[in-house]
Amino acid sequence: MKRLLVVVMAVVALCASGQVDRPKLVVGLVVDQMRWDYLYTYQWGEGGFETLLHDGYRCNNTIIDYVPTVTACGHASIFAGTTPAFHGIAGNNFMINGKNVTSVQDETVRAVGGNEKTRGKSPRNLITTNVADELYLATDFRSRTVGVALKDRAAILPSGHHPIGAYWYDKGSTSFVTSTYYMEKLPQWVDEFNKKHHAELSQDLNNTPMGTTMTFALAEQALINEKLGQGEVTDMLTVSVSNTDMCAHYYGSHSPQVDAIYMQLDKEIAHFIEVLDQRIGRGNYLLFLTADHGGTHSYPRMTSHGLPSGCWHNPDAIIAANKLLKQQFGVDSLLKAEMEYTFYLNREVIDGARLDYDQVMRAACQALEQPEEIQWAIDMSRIDTYPIPSILKERIKLGYFPERSGEIYIVPRTGVYAGKPEWAGSNHGTWNQSDSHIPLIFMGWHITPGETSRLTHMTDIAATVCAMLHIQAPDGCIGNPIFE
Repeated sequence: MKRLLVVVMAVVALCASGQVDRPKLVVGLVVDQMRWDYLYTYQWGEGGFETLLHDGYRCNNTIIDYVPTVTACGHASIFAGTTPAFHGIAGNNFMINGKNVTSVQDETVRAVGGNEKTRGKSPRNLITTNVADELYLATDFRSRTVGVALKDRAAILPSGHHPIGAYWYDKGSTSFVTSTYYMEKLPQWVDEFNKKHHAELSQDLNNTPMGTTMTFALAEQALINEKLGQGEVTDMLTVSVSNTDMCAHYYGSHSPQVDAIYMQLDKEIAHFIEVLDQRIGRGNYLLFLTADHGGTHSYPRMTSHGLPSGCWHNPDAIIAANKLLKQQFGVDSLLKAEMEYTFYLNREVIDGARLDYDQVMRAACQALEQPEEIQWAIDMSRIDTYPIPSILKERIKLGYFPERSGEIYIVPRTGVYAGKPEWAGSNHGTWNQSDSHIPLIFMGWHITPGETSRLTHMTDIAATVCAMLHIQAPDGCIGNPIFE
């Protein structure tokens, strides 16, 4: 009996000591609106993307399996290994209990480090766990995660429900901030960073390379000051580069402004890899780079070279549809709002006017299909009856969260995106390859350089990381490990 007790205690001690082979640090890099083909379009310098392409394992056919292909959905899906239908982040904006909210809006918390106008944010709208959460569980709550980005949702959603910190840029106070969901005051190192870089943080970070530089500078300080990767268990650092998206929306793909940001990104990645190599060691960290979605080329860029493209202006669409509905039913504003290619019926108005809901729904779908840019307007309660390709039907279902998404989903014709012909900016959100084909590279710990062109999925990223670390996949994960 005594001998059995000794054996049992030895086994328990072995498990508690963390003998599972894991890296010291997992680094998730997300480049907002980075098309897959950008990996092979730009002439990279030494040490950045060139190192990732040479030393990493490239998945050249990674696809987003849902719509809408937008920032909040993408960041949530990458790290949760699932889609909006399961994690609940139905868009950058959506409805909860009839109220328009942002993906990370939380009225129960307040901002920390901003000014009186800065609003509190948290991951509470994310209803599943993600990689950071599962790592936290697997290490008996000892793993530490930090999330950094210019956008709030890009810092909050990847870092899960229990990071030691998530920091995003607040333009109103020209500083990186957090919220009381995480802490009551900024750590001293973040406060000092804001003061030291006040001049840089006061610049236009959305449309210039400075936004990239400040993001990686803060990530490096998080790595150093929080001693990530220096403990007995695996830690995690999530970094999202947001200005690649914001600048592309304004100036368009391959504009001089966007090109300048990617050239700076290449340099920042090179420096960041050097820092990781020095502090953690190349074989001791697992790094992956991907994107939350791709992006279109602008209408002017395409049409000026004789290539097909199209624009659908969503604010005009809801006005025109409501006008047609009023002619039929004699009531204003039967469509309440449009968000991320979904439309919300105004149930209060429908009920107040004692209209037949199904009749209004059919009329609304017909009205929304009037513009030639729209291929289908789908009543989501009857999607299985629509004669649309099964692959598209599946993507719509995987992106739809009934309590938050609109009742009608719009499918523009191929190549059409939300915008105006005179706008030079890029956009995204559709199922098209431009929006749904994303880069994916793994590098570092236990990664053998190589590439594959077989079909992989955004949801496979979390499944792969968790399988490599021998931890449970997030509770809503529907992806499969890429590496056998």
